[in-house]
Amino acid sequence: MKKFEEKTIQTEQKFKGRIITLQVDDVELPNGQTGKREIVKHPGAVAVIAITEDKKIILVEQYRKALERSIIEIPAGKIEPNEAPELTALRELEEETGYTTDKLQYIQSFATSPGFADEIIHLYLAENIVELEEKVDMDEDEFVELMHVSLNEMESMIDRKEIYDAKTAFAFLWVKNYLK
Repeated sequence: MKKFEEKTIQTEQKFKGRIITLQVDDVELPNGQTGKREIVKHPGAVAVIAITEDKKIILVEQYRKALERSIIEIPAGKIEPNEAPELTALRELEEETGYTTDKLQYIQSFATSPGFADEIIHLYLAENIVELEEKVDMDEDEFVELMHVSLNEMESMIDRKEIYDAKTAFAFLWVKNYLK
């Protein structure tokens, strides 16, 4: 048994969208009482730390409607059905940055918002990156601006809250240690 496990009694799907599903679960709590849990189901995502030969980190700036603002992030994207995370990582690197690599290394996976969502992000490192001769089309509803920044510049962006998401902040800490 998992410590503090909440056993699902019943699940009711409330919404099914293009990316997420929302369900409400009736659960039996560890003390025998019952409760409700609102859960966002997500197919998972990848994020890529792309480092250039001169040790610059490739970032993208894009508008995030949920936050009603633009933020600067590492390249990332949703895993498509039956797609292996490492293939998603390479696809997202190519689509969002116009670069590719022959050296993609898995770093780790983590939950983004475990209090209400099951989304897992798989983080990869891309080195030996080269610019694609022919650009790959991005998603038709995706608009990004590419940046190449130093570790110090990235830290300043975090201080100014231009970098405002957990995956990119985590990536910064990982890169800071990696480049030592």
